[in-house]
Amino acid sequence: MGTQARPVDVTDLESANVVSPSRPDSAIHHAAAAVAGGPTSSAATRARPSRPSSTTEVPRRHDAVSSKEFRLFKRHKSWLVPGFVVANIVMFFVTMYVNNCPRNYGSGYCVGGFLGRFSFQPMKENPLLGPSSLTLEKMGALQVDKVVKRHQAWRLISCIWLHAGVFHVLANMLSLIFIGIRLEQEFGFLRIGLLYIIAGFGGSLLSALFIQQGISVGASGALFGLLGAMLSELIVNWTIYENKLIALLTLIFIIVINLAVGILPHVDNFAHIGGFLSGFLLGFVFLIRPQFGWVNQKNAPPGYIARVKPKHKTYQYVLWVLSLILLTVGYTIGLIMLLRGVNLNDKCSWCHYLSCIPTSKWSCKAQEVYCESSQIGNQLNLTCISTGKSNMYTLANENPYQLQQLCSQLCS
Repeated sequence: MGTQARPVDVTDLESANVVSPSRPDSAIHHAAAAVAGGPTSSAATRARPSRPSSTTEVPRRHDAVSSKEFRLFKRHKSWLVPGFVVANIVMFFVTMYVNNCPRNYGSGYCVGGFLGRFSFQPMKENPLLGPSSLTLEKMGALQVDKVVKRHQAWRLISCIWLHAGVFHVLANMLSLIFIGIRLEQEFGFLRIGLLYIIAGFGGSLLSALFIQQGISVGASGALFGLLGAMLSELIVNWTIYENKLIALLTLIFIIVINLAVGILPHVDNFAHIGGFLSGFLLGFVFLIRPQFGWVNQKNAPPGYIARVKPKHKTYQYVLWVLSLILLTVGYTIGLIMLLRGVNLNDKCSWCHYLSCIPTSKWSCKAQEVYCESSQIGNQLNLTCISTGKSNMYTLANENPYQLQQLCSQLCS
């Protein structure tokens, strides 16, 4: 690790002659935290906050040391992010309980039959070891048709608490622990909690505008929001950092790598992009820091006369205002377009490549596993939309789970 700053301690100031506020050891920031389940890099260079250029004489004991301004630099206890992790895991268990693969398909059809009703869908249908898409839809997965035609806009939020399988939830929760806990320790639960939810909503919104078919679940959009906020926090507080250029380049490299993973099939990169952009703008709003000169001035002893220092730089105010305007306008326009059923793929012929680039190794159409069906008596005609394959089946009665199984087999 690079040189890390040490937070100001009240006992230090009581025996010191100068006030030299510094950032906690968590700045900067987890620049090597990967969003898609990747671990943090122990070799990442951290930025170190610069010390103020001037010092202020202060008596050995000064009550103002414990003032609100110094608490801005205090490490907070992290409880909200661990709570989010627990909530996501609990929701996955509830989803698997509702799925109940043995009852709907038969125990011989499910993976991990010894788990009973918590056993998984077959690997051919869900390689992530999880529930069926029908169960995820029932639990609140993002599906554009239900948001637009049935006015279920709550799915834009509920989908970020659901996961498609064991591998999916583990990757996202490990990333949330690596990234979120450090951010909450530095900025507190309120700002990070709001940032997580709003960025997750932004990711869902952009995903719904581009991916009109299928369902989407996962906390990846919210996680990319935290990653975007880390970048904007470094920019908006640029003047109080040292080693900032190396940290900035490292952080940008990590972001590019994680976004590049999104061009693989079965990954909703539009949720990643939407969450990242939302978090990037929210970072300018929520994670702005006061300047060291202003903090020193506020904690000067009574009677000390010093040149008035502004709390924030002009560029910080400009970024705050611009980001707030862009967020408000962007979210408003996005919601209006979504509720009117606009498909942005019609406006942008190449944008679908941002989420998946087809190669000789995979096909992007493989993500869309949907079928059209018609039934006369006990004869069912099923056609896979993505491949065009069709087949006839004999069914004693119409079972949605059985239809989904047949559709998955036909399209695979």
